Amino acid sequence: MKTFTDGLMMSWWMFFDTFWALVLGFTLSGAVQAFVSRKAMRKVLGDHKPKTIVKASFFGVISSSCSYAASALAKSLFAKGADFTASMIFMFASTNLVLELGLVIWVLIGWQFALAEFIGGAIMITLLAILLPRLIPASLISRVQGKYEELESNSLTRKANWHDAAGYTIGDFTMLRTELVVGFLVSGLATAYVPDSFWRGLFLTGHGALSTVENVLIGPFIALISFVCSVGNVPLAATLWNSGISFGGTISFIYADLIALPLVLIYMKYYGKALALRLVAIFWLVMSLSGLITEYLFKAIGLEPSMTMSAMSQSHIGMNRTTILNLIAIATLTWVYYMYRTGNKGVLENEVQEFAKDFVCGMQVRISDAPASYELNGQRYYFCMEGCKDSFAADSKKFLPN
Repeated sequence: MKTFTDGLMMSWWMFFDTFWALVLGFTLSGAVQAFVSRKAMRKVLGDHKPKTIVKASFFGVISSSCSYAASALAKSLFAKGADFTASMIFMFASTNLVLELGLVIWVLIGWQFALAEFIGGAIMITLLAILLPRLIPASLISRVQGKYEELESNSLTRKANWHDAAGYTIGDFTMLRTELVVGFLVSGLATAYVPDSFWRGLFLTGHGALSTVENVLIGPFIALISFVCSVGNVPLAATLWNSGISFGGTISFIYADLIALPLVLIYMKYYGKALALRLVAIFWLVMSLSGLITEYLFKAIGLEPSMTMSAMSQSHIGMNRTTILNLIAIATLTWVYYMYRTGNKGVLENEVQEFAKDFVCGMQVRISDAPASYELNGQRYYFCMEGCKDSFAADSKKFLPN
């Protein structure tokens, strides 16, 4: 029982250390999502030239960090005419190059990992831009894209406001609640129950380059079977790092949030089995190569962290920096929630609502860019992904408010 309690306490203190970073990151992300037009994205993502790749990366950086939402939005952009490579790079940037992820990594593992996340992310995007057009036949992409029909919407009749931004923030929190809880619990309990000898047996150590290559290859495999993605995989990454996985292996594991098994199944539904399997293989290759290159780059410039430099901290409630930042975060989140609850008052009677709530996962979606919708009793409902729509269609009474 003591081991279980110790694991829960470890989970709690990791959450306590990162709470302020989560609130700050999601609040800023919500603001950007509300005020940046998706229509503008589609117009400039029509090819995979270097200039377009930079734009796709930028749009990804300022978008949601939720892996499920990012995959759905990337599919939506692709279905509405964006280039496939640019859409995939948008998805990678929106999960690996966002502020909240960097902040949580910095707090839990160290600034070297946060820096590596962004430098390695740029390497990963470069590799994707080179490999995707060459390893996936254009005919296969065209065949998949041909199955989608362009859906036009005239619902954008007003400018976004802070009520809308708050809706995105709360929606992202709601959608990621399971990922976050599972991520912290798995990491804390793994620290308490899984002996270091298990990880040392899983990851080769002391064999030079061979150990590095093995670690960067197996990192994505752990992500695939752990079912933990988005920001939720950072606590587990901290546990892996402190249990013996290499620097590059840890980075490749963090990158691999986009090949967690539930997402692989989603890719198959979006793009068909043939394209999805090619996509996952390329993703795995790129994630491993990026971790490998990043490790050797950091070794060359003397920035590779040692284990003692990155030990997970356990803060305590009191007059310290973490507690003060968390109190500020609670005040910020209270204001965000108030803006979210009073959001409908910002829409006049003669205006068309621009945003809608996905009643399945709780995420806020922009009506004109919703990846899925469903009509019930003359009313149309909007969803962040096809899976949410299917769940709603199967049992709408379960999700609709009373």
